[in-house]
Amino acid sequence: MKTCAPDTHDELRAALRALCAEFPAEYHRRHGAAETYPEEFIDALTSAGWLAAMIPEEFGGSGLGLTEASIIMEEINRNGGNAGHCHGQMYNMGTLLRHGSAEQKARYLPKIATGELRLQSMAVTEPTTGTDTTKLKTTAVKKGDRYVVNGQKVWISRIQHSDLMILLARTTPLSEVKRKSEGLSVFIVDLKQALGSGMEIRLINNMVGHETNEVFFDDLEIPEENLIGEEGKGFRYILDGLNAERTLIAAECIGDGYWFIDRAVNYAGERVVFDRPIGQNQGVQFPIARAFVNVEAANLMRFDACRRYDAKQDCGAQANMAKLLAADASWQAANECLQAHGGFGFAQEYDIERKFRETRLYQVAPISTNLILSYVAEHVLGMPRSF
Repeated sequence: MKTCAPDTHDELRAALRALCAEFPAEYHRRHGAAETYPEEFIDALTSAGWLAAMIPEEFGGSGLGLTEASIIMEEINRNGGNAGHCHGQMYNMGTLLRHGSAEQKARYLPKIATGELRLQSMAVTEPTTGTDTTKLKTTAVKKGDRYVVNGQKVWISRIQHSDLMILLARTTPLSEVKRKSEGLSVFIVDLKQALGSGMEIRLINNMVGHETNEVFFDDLEIPEENLIGEEGKGFRYILDGLNAERTLIAAECIGDGYWFIDRAVNYAGERVVFDRPIGQNQGVQFPIARAFVNVEAANLMRFDACRRYDAKQDCGAQANMAKLLAADASWQAANECLQAHGGFGFAQEYDIERKFRETRLYQVAPISTNLILSYVAEHVLGMPRSF
């Protein structure tokens, strides 16, 4: 399928498609049904250097930007995979790359680039505060040369397949700061040291079979050298990672959208009912065409967000709008694809039901569409805060 959005990354896409072709639909279908982690696929992406795309060359990476990282995520989904198994390393990288010390970068980045270490997890969300991040209750209290962490996180993914985790915790009580965004700090957690030594996890079974967990901290000790940046300024640091996250999720939804549209177009052209292909009927054509238009529009907003991020410009509005547009577009494309296939869309062998469930997640996570609209109303349009 030819797209209309401008793109100068043909070689990058061709290389990714060649790698993805080694892992056909049956591979992803098998892991999806068994709710297992596609280890071989992630290893192949790592070995080829794709998950180190944003790491500077001096540390063994490719030194590419968010634009290229977003294309990597898009192509994984566009070729039938689920980038949710590995996208954490891309957006978590932003916090470490932009705010980590020279020593931290030298210690971690080369090993992340080679795959010796994985940075796939970020612990921000809590069960009682959700996206009201500044009111999180997990605390990190300085005691000597260590921080002692207590609290709970939820919906923390890929811990079982990661070596490091980015953690946001409150180091100064909310009652003692002038602004509620102050007093939060970011840490690197060595998961192998932490598990069983003050940190416990509990798997959350869920609709898409995506591995995610509850995390409990009970006097977990973190060395002070694992603090990223300055104490108390972590909320601003995390925002860099969240803007990257939302843009990458947008790219994944765009990949899903194109995947659904491809299949809808092909099936509608082949499926004959009443002596004519169903795709000859405008009632089938128009919804698929509209879904394509919306994916194309979201694609343009995605590239605008990437451009601003890579230029170190403010991109909060663009990242949020890209995620909203892309999530809506992929969900619309998913529904039109399923509708075009009729009963066959529910059969696992077509992979539509699997991708349908996967793309539905992004109406809710990592931020719901309503909260994005609230952000745009307040921060872009200047309307009164609604909560």
